[in-house]
Amino acid sequence: MARLPYLEADQVAPEYRDMLMRNTNLHKLLVNSPDMARAFNGVGNHIRFKSKLDPRLRELAILQVGWMEKSEYEFTHHVKIGREFGVTDDDIAALMAETEGKPSKLEPLAKVILRGTREMVRELAMSEATFAEIKRELSDEEMVDLVLTIAFYCAVVRVLATMKIDNEPYYKEVLQQYPIPGAE
Repeated sequence: MARLPYLEADQVAPEYRDMLMRNTNLHKLLVNSPDMARAFNGVGNHIRFKSKLDPRLRELAILQVGWMEKSEYEFTHHVKIGREFGVTDDDIAALMAETEGKPSKLEPLAKVILRGTREMVRELAMSEATFAEIKRELSDEEMVDLVLTIAFYCAVVRVLATMKIDNEPYYKEVLQQYPIPGAE
C-alpha cells in the first residue's frame, strides 16, 4: 500500500491535471508535489519522445534496470512500453539470459548496452572498457542520453520502492509471463 495518497484529477488544481493523463499510480502519487511531478514528467517525456537514442535500445536499458532492481512496477510497465518501440519477447528472454551471464542472440550493441546498464546498477558507473565499446557505436549525444536514461530509471525504481507504489492490475498479467525472481 502506498505511503501517500493517489490523487484523482478533481483533487488537483486545474493547471496540474494534465499530469494525470497517463492515469498511473506513479503519476497519481507524485502529483502530491505538483511542481516536482512536472519536473519529473519533463525528464521522463524527454527520454521517451525526444531522446536521440534508438528507442528499442533505450527500452532494453530501462527493462534491465527494472529486472535487476526487482521492480515489478518498472519492469511490467516497460514491457508494455517497450513493445510499442520494437522490444520483442525474444529480446526480453535474451535480457534475462544476459543478466545471468548466459549467451543470447541479441546484437552486439544491445548486449554491451545491457552490460553497461548492469555496471551502472551494480557498480555506480560503466567501466572504461564498456563505455568505450558503446561509444564506438553511439554519438556523444546518444551516450549522454543513454547514461541519463539509465540513471533516471535507477532513481525511478527507488521512488517506486520508497513510496510503495502499487502496480495497476493490468500490468500484473506481465508477471505471469515474466516472473521476477525475488520481487515482492
